[in-house]
Parts: sequence; structure tokens; C-alpha cells
Amino acid sequence: MSEPASPRPTLLGPPADGAAGAAPPSPRTRRGGGALRFLGGVVLSALLAAGLVLAVLYLAPPPVLRPAPTPLPTAGPTRAPLPPGSPAELLAPLDEAIAWLYEQASPAVVNITTTAYTWDVFRFGIVPQQGAGSGFLLDADGHIVTNDHVVREASELEVTLADGTRLPAQLVGRDPYTDLAVLRVDLPAGYPVRVLPLADSSTVRVGQLAIAIGNPFGFEQTVTTGVVSSVGRTVRTPQGRPMRGVLQTDAAINPGNSGGPLLNSRGEVIGINTLIFSPSGGSVGVGFAVASNTARRWLPELIARGRAAHPWAGLETQPLTPQLAAALRLPVREGLLVTLVAPGGPAAQAGLRGGTAQVRVGNQRVIVGGDILTAIDGRRFTDGEALDAYIDDTKRVGEPLRVEYMRDGREGAVELRLGERPP
Repeated sequence: MSEPASPRPTLLGPPADGAAGAAPPSPRTRRGGGALRFLGGVVLSALLAAGLVLAVLYLAPPPVLRPAPTPLPTAGPTRAPLPPGSPAELLAPLDEAIAWLYEQASPAVVNITTTAYTWDVFRFGIVPQQGAGSGFLLDADGHIVTNDHVVREASELEVTLADGTRLPAQLVGRDPYTDLAVLRVDLPAGYPVRVLPLADSSTVRVGQLAIAIGNPFGFEQTVTTGVVSSVGRTVRTPQGRPMRGVLQTDAAINPGNSGGPLLNSRGEVIGINTLIFSPSGGSVGVGFAVASNTARRWLPELIARGRAAHPWAGLETQPLTPQLAAALRLPVREGLLVTLVAPGGPAAQAGLRGGTAQVRVGNQRVIVGGDILTAIDGRRFTDGEALDAYIDDTKRVGEPLRVEYMRDGREGAVELRLGERPP
């Protein structure tokens, strides 16, 4: 019985040249294959190292290799020119003008803080109450223009200048009829005084630029813009006093703006912001300012005398229209019906008579029986407010006023001497 054949060794690969029993490679052949494998490993390692270096440089480049950042667009002098005829080009001068006006005018605008002392029924004692308003420097002597209603009930006054300096202020004069007041502060030595000039408000036209600067709700040095909405308005204060010739603007005016300036495009004061019409208490675009010509008329008296002496004729009137004259069968077609003559006043001293009875003509109540004014200083008036404006703007206390009238169908004339309007 024969022995089983011993197993042959098997190569880990196909036999060379397809011969299953070929002879093993020589030592030289083995040395050449190892060198090739070594070189291949070196090349592969170099490639891997290079790839790693490139990846690091890409993800975190050193500052030297970083590209320069693209500059953001700026509004400086190097900005690109605006397209011709574009809205930006058309509005650019307006932007610059408003910014320039604010820079020039705001140093003259001040914040006014008032303190009044009232009796508190819940605390059983006197407590202070503070208010705030605006104003502006009128001259280098420290006179400041504001509203009468800002300082009316104040026991103490403090002014904060544009640079934040706080100074005690004293009341120089006030006038409830024009809602104007003047304060005075002792300006610090070397203070760069900036004052605002008063313009001729008779040249103001509807639609012109209006710029308000003040301290609404305590936000100091606030600027708002709009236009002059109307001129020559007559409005009544909360106390019922008529204010004539005021300017209307849609520039935002809020509590705290009172007493601040309303400027034109030249930086001149065309009005002193005074009141608003608003159902909410905030600005709805209907604000009013005392015309600068009113201020020019009365501020010198407030500074010199502490009050304004308004001329007063001592009578009240009602317009007489042709329709009303025809219904009442009067001998004149137009004029002013004298409805009331103040006892002891200038008109009463001159012998003028007021109405004695009240009648109803359509939906209108008319006081009749008094004199009918046909001319004042040779001028014909059909509006009592126009007559008041003529007396207040052109006359002084003590000056004469020639009055032509009709009484019981007969013409007459008298000269009265104007008195001072009572407080």
C-alpha cells in the first residue's frame, strides 16, 4: 500500500509565464522591484503632503496671502456722482440745506424748564410741578424768546443751553394777547453766542419750507420740516383769546415745541411755535406759530417795560352785509354794527352807542339799535377782526382814531383817544 503524496507549496499569485512549476526569481530581480515600490511610496507621500498644505492655505490663509477686502460704499466726497436728473440728485441740495440750517440755528435754541408750586389735597401740602418748553436766543445780552403759556404759572425758571449748560432764568416780560414772553440769563464768559434773526413775515408765502427746532416731549434739539400751510390765520387760545395773523404749518409740533423757532430756508425766524389742533394731543399736521412781525412789534416793549400796551377802542362790532342791511332796512349797505360799548372806555367817552335789542334774521342773531361804523381813519371795514388788526398793528395807546358813523339815518364823526387794553 503506497504512502499518500505530500502537499506542494502554492504561490500567492499566478505562476510566471503561465508555468505552474517555473523557477523562483533571482535576487537581482527582487532588489529592482523593492526600489520601485520605495519610489512609489515617496511620490505618494509627497502628493499627500502637498495636498494637506494646500488645504490648510485655502481654509486659513496667512494675512500676506489674503485678498484685499472690497470697500463698502460711503457717503464721503469719493462717492460716485448721482445720475443726472434722478430724484437723489434733485433732493441732494435740499438735504444739504436742511442739515446746514440745523447746524447753524440749533446752537441758539434752548430748553426751558419751569417749576410751579401747587397745593396737593391728597398730600395736604405744597408740591412742585414741572413743565417744559423751548425758546431761542434773541441777542448777546441773554434775552430769550418763548411763549407766555410756557412761563405763565412758573415760580422758578431754568434754561438749558445747546451745550448742556444749565442756568437760572428770570422773567423779563410777558404778553397773554400775543402769547409771547421774554426771559433773560447771564451767559457764561466766552460763551459762543448764536442768535436767530427775525424775518419779515409779510413776505412769507404758502408752500415755502418751514423748519421747526425745539424740545418735543423733552427730546432736546429736535428738528422737523414741512411747509407753510397758510398765513394770516386767526385762532383762539385755550383761554378764549383770539390770536391774529398766525402762520399755519404741517411741520410736526408737539408739547415741548412751544416757544421754539419756525425757520425759513435762510435760517431766519418766521414764527414762534405756539399751539396745535389735535384730537389726540400730538401732532396731526396742523400747527400754528406767532408771526415774526408780531414779535418784532411787541418784543421791544416786553424787554423795556415788562408788558405790552395794546391800544384799545373799547367797543365790539358785528359785520353788516348787504343782505343783512336789506333785511333790516338800514340806510347803509356795508359797515360794522356797534354791538357793545365798554363803560368808561374810549368809545363811550367819545359818545358812541352800542346795541339795544337782539333780533333774528334767518339763522343769525343780530344786535341792533347801536351806531353803524362806516369808516375808520378814512378806511372802510366790514370785518371786526380787520379793524382790531388795524388798531393793534398801526396805532399806539393815546393816539387818536377818527370814527365815521351812521345813527338814526344821520351821519356823524367823532375822534376818540385810544386807551390800553385791560388785562
